[in-house]
Amino acid sequence: MSSAVVSVVLAGGGTAGHVNPLLAVADEVRRREPGARVLALGTTTGLEAELVPARGYELRPIPRVPMPRRPSPDLLRLPGRLAAAVKAAEDAIDEIDAQAVIGFGGYVATPAYLAARRRGVPIVIHEQNARPGLANRLGARWAARVGLTFAGTPLRGGVLTGLPLRQAIAALVQAREADAAGVRARAAAELGLDPTLPTLVVTGGSLGALNLNRAVSGAAAQVLAAGAQVLHLTGKGKADEVRETVAAVDGRRYQVREYLEQMELAYAVADLVVCRSGAGSVAELAALGIPAVYVPLPIGNGEQRLNATPLVQAGGGLLVDDADLTPGWVSREVPTLLADRERLGVMAKAARSAGTSDGAARVVDLVEQAVRSAGTDTTEVRS
Repeated sequence: MSSAVVSVVLAGGGTAGHVNPLLAVADEVRRREPGARVLALGTTTGLEAELVPARGYELRPIPRVPMPRRPSPDLLRLPGRLAAAVKAAEDAIDEIDAQAVIGFGGYVATPAYLAARRRGVPIVIHEQNARPGLANRLGARWAARVGLTFAGTPLRGGVLTGLPLRQAIAALVQAREADAAGVRARAAAELGLDPTLPTLVVTGGSLGALNLNRAVSGAAAQVLAAGAQVLHLTGKGKADEVRETVAAVDGRRYQVREYLEQMELAYAVADLVVCRSGAGSVAELAALGIPAVYVPLPIGNGEQRLNATPLVQAGGGLLVDDADLTPGWVSREVPTLLADRERLGVMAKAARSAGTSDGAARVVDLVEQAVRSAGTDTTEVRS
């Protein structure tokens, strides 16, 4: 009985955290079976509307169905919206005679899981965060297989796969294994940095993180005095304040940018990263073996602290509360760490040993297992 995956529906959208793993898994499906039919479900307003077609996959829009967390007028509209979304997901499953539905959470995942259950199609879930979202908690009740980025995520039947890495990061992992020095030199040249200097990368994501910006820029003199260089990605609209702060010191080795489209270049030169601990950041830095100071977002449900904790316990990074990340803390801790090549090397090794670089392959392995267990064959037509 064949377990080849030749037709799948993928569901996940709204944020890069859902879309990037979706695309990585789609790429792996196509790598194994170039003629596979791959159909992605998403909304017309999320990142998937741009990223999925740009990668060459068909996006089937379905209605956005946010799940109200408390009584509201939206709760009254939920049944109608959900029914329309489930019908659209069923049509997508039927259109390509999908062997499996692969879900990554988010608004479009719940209708996809319900549609798959009604159609008798195996569900495979990948959960990005240490604390699962509502859609995946629901879908895990019926899922044939569940993949986890982080061990200990409380989803029934979950197995550790790691995060399916986006294409550029997966390529960087391989390139660094083959020629780390060459990769670093080429990236440094492209960014206008010195490949021989200890390099600190600061990033709060595309929107930036005001406290990270102020804490690190406020310690610029001490970091630069240690002989390091800094690549500071402030987030859109947040560069001016950082530039003003570092203007008081010799900032030739302190590069300020709002955003870097090719984040893999920053990672290629980084000896240490200061960042939030979103699932993508933690998983990518671990896969690359880059030590980091993780500063969990101080609002929300605490998932960012959970994301980083296992890696920090393994020795691959430091965990600092947002309130504790001050210019004083950075001045005391970061220059010393950047100057300690031996300690950075130990942390890098620990991060790499805790990370996974083949998450997409592991998720597609789960899909093949689910197809095989369901008795689905490429020659069969579902009734």
